[in-house]
Amino acid sequence: MNLRYRVELSQAERDELTGMLSGGKQAARKLKRAQILLAADAGSRDEEIARAVNVGGSTVYRIKRRFVEGNLERALSEEARPGAERKLTGKQEALLVATACASPPEGYARWTLELLADAIVKLTDHESLSTETVRRRLAENDLKPWRKDMWCIPRVDGEYVARMEDVLDLYAEAPDPERPVVCFDESPVQLIGEVREPIPPEPGRLERYDYEYRRNGTANLFVFLDAHRPWRKVKVTARRTAKDYAQCMRELVDVDYPKATCIRVVQDNLSTHSAGSLYETFPPAEANRILRRLEFHYTPKHASWLNMVEIEIGVLQGQCLDRRIDHPNRLSREIAAWQKQRNQARHQIKWMFTTDKARNKLGRAYPNPSKES
Repeated sequence: MNLRYRVELSQAERDELTGMLSGGKQAARKLKRAQILLAADAGSRDEEIARAVNVGGSTVYRIKRRFVEGNLERALSEEARPGAERKLTGKQEALLVATACASPPEGYARWTLELLADAIVKLTDHESLSTETVRRRLAENDLKPWRKDMWCIPRVDGEYVARMEDVLDLYAEAPDPERPVVCFDESPVQLIGEVREPIPPEPGRLERYDYEYRRNGTANLFVFLDAHRPWRKVKVTARRTAKDYAQCMRELVDVDYPKATCIRVVQDNLSTHSAGSLYETFPPAEANRILRRLEFHYTPKHASWLNMVEIEIGVLQGQCLDRRIDHPNRLSREIAAWQKQRNQARHQIKWMFTTDKARNKLGRAYPNPSKES
């Protein structure tokens, strides 16, 4: 036992450390320090404490010293650890960031850590630079030049603004059973079968399934969502042709909203989403009858986020479709059960983005005719 640093805890300190150990909601390193202090207070030798707590003798010595020379808080806290001197100066780090944001060398699609390290060596007086140094400096600046996100970047012009505000104004209207607002979209689904039966979970073991799978084709989902009441409907089809779309519109008019005088349908700009699809599918009189009850409102190009049904499709994918489903019949059953539960629970999308908010947040993107005149 090292008598130079003798730990003598007060009763309050013992109670605090005992409570910390019984609670267990602390970092493992902090709990070990508490064990060391309690054992030292009980008179255990340093070697005994080290074996019991599974730490080195120098750790026991250091914790006791920090308690005796300081206090309990200091003994339990992390001690500042000296780090190596940063290899890149502030100017060199700025140069690294600027290089990573520039185009990669000819012949390369993107920057890698190795390429950046070589480039900085050439631009500075460093003889070498590790990729780990480059990675850490880039991480501090939240840069990953070897990754890219693909976006549909919209052109915000007068047509974009007009369509956006038209849809937002529909969402802001008071509910009107005779003139419902129904958001519509479609989503493809892959039918995936198991090659080997999954092994079900057990206590202490996760469910296991084979990485290999069998492709069983695809299906299509036509999804409807009422913007003002807790109703959604998902129709599973084998295809997504103009005729399939037209059948959905007739069903919307005759089955889902038979008493509505006008159904305002919010949808995207897919070529089949048009009045022409109904005339391609039904006799002219029938197509005209259906269309007299429909009013189409189109989201701007590259602005599917304005269609409220996109949120519902995300919920469907996360709650129901995030697994392997191998057959259209099973897909239909699973979706029907999900749809029934969602409708019975009266779930609705709470839309918060309004025309006023669009003008405030996207004001700079709006066309400004006064500057052009």
